[in-house]
Amino acid sequence: MKLTFLGTGTSGGVPGLGCNCKVCRSMDPHDNRLRAAALLETRQTRILIDAGPDIRQQLLRQPFRKIDAVLLTHIHYDHVAGIDDLKTFCQFGDLNIYANEATVRGLHQTMPYCFAEHLYPGVPKLSLHTIKPHQSLQIGDISVLPIEVMHDKLPILGYRFGSFAYITDMKTIADSELSRLAGVETLVVNALRWKKEHHSHMLVDEAIDFARKVGAKVTYFTHMNHEIGLHAEASRLLPPGFHLAFDGEVLQL
Repeated sequence: MKLTFLGTGTSGGVPGLGCNCKVCRSMDPHDNRLRAAALLETRQTRILIDAGPDIRQQLLRQPFRKIDAVLLTHIHYDHVAGIDDLKTFCQFGDLNIYANEATVRGLHQTMPYCFAEHLYPGVPKLSLHTIKPHQSLQIGDISVLPIEVMHDKLPILGYRFGSFAYITDMKTIADSELSRLAGVETLVVNALRWKKEHHSHMLVDEAIDFARKVGAKVTYFTHMNHEIGLHAEASRLLPPGFHLAFDGEVLQL
């Protein structure tokens, strides 16, 4: 099983519009971060995690074949705005989207044309599946366990796949949920920046503390903004076992 980081940036991406900081002006491709999304694959199964506004550009870099499922973490624009761009994949059949109740309800509000009685020709054919934390599901040969984390006061979903877990946009997690991550060896988690408290996202130190509570052997940070610093410089500040993920990076799990 492998994971490809399609995007590792926060809601505005990096470089940011109108910003002339050294990160946004950097020519190092590691400092260019599209909105957070990932592709989890085996030889048989392909799962997309989130589909933000950059998803067309992100998937153009990948081989074109069926997507078996789209797992959504939550309804925010930077995680769902590209769903319409997935309509090309509907040539393989309806697109199966898995999300919590609030996200499913939100998709009906933001994409009503996909759920009308008479569909406009060319709209994506979506099959929505409402899922709940702790209720395992099987997608091809991949087992998925949704867990609940808090994005400020909004309950959202993270996902565990055996000894691997992918979590983004988390600020806090209940102790009861933390126990469901026992045994995770490889962790992907959000780390917005180093300093300046944020109400709904973890900072680097918070993400390090969380990963140590989980007991992960190796941790990759995602959903980072330009305040994380230059990739090459910031990476040297991390303790052993911690890494800044970058767009296009592939993990063999």
